[in-house]
Parts: sequence; C-alpha cells; structure tokens
Amino acid sequence: MKKNVCMFVWNHFTNDARVLRECTALSESGYNVDLICIHDPNEKGLPTYEERNDNFTVYRVRRYPPLLQFMQKVYRVSLQNKLIGLLIFILWITLMFLSPILVGIITVFALILLKTRLKTVWVRGSIIFRMIARGRQKEYDIYHSNDLNTLPQGYICSKLRFKKKKLIYDSHEVQTSRTGYDSQYYNKSEQFFINKIDSMIVENHTRAKYNEDLYGFYPNVVYNYPFKQKSKPESKVLLREMLNITSDEKILLYQGGIQAGRGLDKLIQAVPLFKSGTLVLIGDGRIKPDLEKMVDEMNLHKKVKFLSKVPVEELPAYTRNGYLGFQVLNNINYNHYSASSNKLFEYIMSGVPVVACSFPEIKKVVEGEEVGVCVDSHDPKSIADGVNYLLENPDIREQMVSNCYIAKDKYNWDEEKRNFLAVYEAI
Repeated sequence: MKKNVCMFVWNHFTNDARVLRECTALSESGYNVDLICIHDPNEKGLPTYEERNDNFTVYRVRRYPPLLQFMQKVYRVSLQNKLIGLLIFILWITLMFLSPILVGIITVFALILLKTRLKTVWVRGSIIFRMIARGRQKEYDIYHSNDLNTLPQGYICSKLRFKKKKLIYDSHEVQTSRTGYDSQYYNKSEQFFINKIDSMIVENHTRAKYNEDLYGFYPNVVYNYPFKQKSKPESKVLLREMLNITSDEKILLYQGGIQAGRGLDKLIQAVPLFKSGTLVLIGDGRIKPDLEKMVDEMNLHKKVKFLSKVPVEELPAYTRNGYLGFQVLNNINYNHYSASSNKLFEYIMSGVPVVACSFPEIKKVVEGEEVGVCVDSHDPKSIADGVNYLLENPDIREQMVSNCYIAKDKYNWDEEKRNFLAVYEAI
C-alpha cells in the first residue's frame, strides 16, 4: 500500500532544487507526495495547484490575507487620487459617529497595515494557518518539514491528534547560526521541537556533528547533489549574445542567490585584478542593487554583467558557458562555514572548474577531486590569484574539466537519493 506524504516548504517552489529532487525521488518510489508551499501573486502564471507527475502534487497557499490586500488597494488608490482619499476620510468620520466599534476595528487593521512588524506577523501567521489547514485536509502517513520555518506546521499536523503520524525534520541550514536568524527565538524553537520529531536530515557530516554536540544525537546525512547529467552536454544558452560578450572573452560565472555573506562584494572588488574575463552573476537577492551600485562606482560595466535568476531546470544550459565558477562564501556564521553548497556540485556537473572558499566540506571536494582551487574568500587579491592561476594555466584548467566529469559520477542525486529513501524506509 502506498504511503501518503505531506511535505512543507516556506517558498514558492520555483527554484528549490533540493525539494524538487526529494519529492521526485519519493513519487518515483511509490509514495504519494503533496507539497505545500506559498503562492506568489507577483509571479504571473504561477499556479496554485499543479500535478508534477501521477504521485506528486503541489499546493500553493495564499500569501496575503484578502482583507490586507483590499486595504492595501484602498490605501494606494487614496494616495493616487486625492478626491477618493477625501471621500474615504469623510466616510471614516461618518462611521465614527455611527459605529465607534467598527471604526476602532478598521483603525487597528490600518495600524497593522502601516506598522511593518505587525503586518509581517499577520501575513506569516495567515500562511502558517493555511498550511496547517491544507495539511489536515487529507489523511497522511508521514509529514516532512523543510527547515525550521515549517516545523511548527509539521508538528501540529502530525502530533496534535489522537492517532499521531510520523514527522521528519529536514534542516537545509544550521538554524541556530545563520544569516538573519540572530534571535534566541530560533534556538529555543528548534530546541523545543527537536525531541518531538521521528527523524532528522542534515546536509553533511560537519553539520551532523554540530547537531550531535548541540542535541546529543547524530542525524541522517543527505548531501545536496544535483541530478546527474549526460556526459559532456553540448546544449547551451547563448549567454554571450544575451550579454554582449565577445567570443574571445572568458565567462567567469557566479550563479545563486545575491545575498549578504556570499563574498560577492569581495568578488567584484577582485575584478580589476583579473588578467582577463567577464564576471557574470546569475540570480537575484537583497543586495543586488548594492552590487550594481558598486559596479557603477568602480566603472566596471564592461567587466561585470548581471542576469536575473532562471528556472532550476534551465540552469545547466547557462552554467556550461562558464570558464570557471565561483563559490566564495564568507565565514560569517557556522551555517556558511559548514556548507557543502549545491552550486559547487552544479559547476562540477557541467564541467566548470571552481574558485572556492577553503571551508571544510567545500575544500574536501575541490582539492580532493582536483576540480578547482581554494582561496581566502575574504581577500579580493586571493580570489584574483585563484582566477589568474586558471586563466594562465589552460592545460591545468582542462585537466580540472576532465576531473569534473569523473567526479560527477560520485556527486550526483542518482547515488545520494538512496540515503534519502533509506530515511523513509527506517520510519
């Protein structure tokens, strides 16, 4: 009899390669999988429901409460049209005399609209409620929470019931030491739920040891390896034509989130020291405007190009254009220091040598498989030295390309998914 799995993830499920691989592996192994994620009203054409295959369905819950959306629309219209704004004000004064309680309620919601923190609590609380409601609509055997921000949903759905269900906690990050998670709330929240789960998954053995030191048990390890590609694939997106890069100019590639702590500011500072090549950054994120401003101030428009994120299924066709790829995380927390980043293996899968930070999990692969060079990711000169070494030694670089094609038989999801499926078989 097929087992029914309810999986939660706190994103739109448009570029989450790990969750895609896990859901696909389960569905191909006979599990019925429903993935509950968040709908993005700003992304046109994004469905609220889709069937990926016969056993894998995606449900996207509404992001914003309807009342909040209505209030925001009224607020925007009143700002754009003074006459409408005046009419709304007159209506508010009239209602204040007719029904002070109703006006009080409206005022409270208006304050929530204007106060960012209260608005955030309202929006996130509504998302959590909808996820829980969707997760209780069907009879599931196993609940699977990706990261700490969906663990409460998984706990409520699986354990707060007469007949308890199994709960898997799949922690993609080090929740107690990562960017944006400085509050003690996250430490205490994970500590509260950690003894209530049935199984836990982390990304690598460095993080598993950290978890053992913190909580007293060694979780399951499932590495974030990409799907295996065919040998030396030829299909490429015409990236040079898209970005107006000449045929003799080497593409020095970064792909992934444009976020703080990923060494991208140091990378741009290193560009004037490169002997040749154009830096191409594929992705979006909070600090992208800051990096674009930096490029303007340093007058590097001809040497640095930006491209918006692309769907995960299409990304390899972009990656193959790279002469080399960058993975230059900065050591700003244990989450970064312990990473065995997906993009490292995406570069390897496409035969692109890597200039990488010298953190333990990454260094073990880069130097052990001889697929790139490790540098001091906090030092622009060290990054430039690594780039120039590969630019000035094309024979060594070509050997690294060959090593990538050997290594991809080892670092791929076709092999790693056995460890993932074993977690489900165990419970």
